[in-house]
Amino acid sequence: MSRVAKEPIAIPAGIEVSLNGSSMTVKGKLGQMQMEVHPAVTITNAENVLTFDIAKLDKKNQKKAWAQAGTARANTANLIKGVSEGWVKTLTLIGVGYRAKVAGKALDLTLGFSHPVKYELPEGITAETPSQTEIIVKGMDKQKVGQVAAEIRAYRPPEPYKGKGVRYTDEYVVRKEAKKK
Repeated sequence: MSRVAKEPIAIPAGIEVSLNGSSMTVKGKLGQMQMEVHPAVTITNAENVLTFDIAKLDKKNQKKAWAQAGTARANTANLIKGVSEGWVKTLTLIGVGYRAKVAGKALDLTLGFSHPVKYELPEGITAETPSQTEIIVKGMDKQKVGQVAAEIRAYRPPEPYKGKGVRYTDEYVVRKEAKKK
């Protein structure tokens, strides 16, 4: 049985949650997001506290329903944080000549290739470059922010010998010893 689903979510001030059948809409200062909820999960909003439960099912399907309830609770918490604060991922470029610059809705990267890399940012995602070697990816949708950061990192993942490449700021890269003569 899911322990995640048993934890209620307190809705902060300024956030509006509306339930319409299997659809949930969350509105906040950064915008509005929508999510479909599994039919086996029931969500109740009592005095700005969301509680998650499962529909009455046979013993065999109850375990799967609790798993869906835990997923719905985690996704709802992510939506609420996304529309109130937003999600942020920070990337660092390590290497001689590695640079990043935001140009409109695109990110221009110089990563040691024979050509510059131009990454088009999807809708709802913004990027900032406070320095030439730092990229901050921001947005409401946790999944999109993580996906964009992973796609940028995939152009030049950190290599284990010198540590050069694009890495998350809090990422630890295991270094290998160089070949001996």
